[in-house]
Amino acid sequence: MKDDTILSKNPDVVTRVIDEETILIPIYKTSEDINCIYTLNKSAAAVWDLINGKRSVGAIKKEVLKKFDTTPEALDKEMDELLKDLTEIKAVRNGRKN
Repeated sequence: MKDDTILSKNPDVVTRVIDEETILIPIYKTSEDINCIYTLNKSAAAVWDLINGKRSVGAIKKEVLKKFDTTPEALDKEMDELLKDLTEIKAVRNGRKN
């Protein structure tokens, strides 16, 4: 995903933190529609917390690099996979660009 992309969270996905574990719960009209609950690891949760509909992917990467001991190259790869997954499950929406 390009660094100037801005993502926003889907309002139909609820976030809960339970015992220091971040869980994403899609909200559906009936319980029969629920097929998944997603658990984020610590670094994925940090990315999730930074997605606000205003901050670019590049700005999120800079913040994550400050918090975690990783290289920019490794972060690029892991964030690309995470953001692809979050987009695929419709937890985030690709928004405007800076």
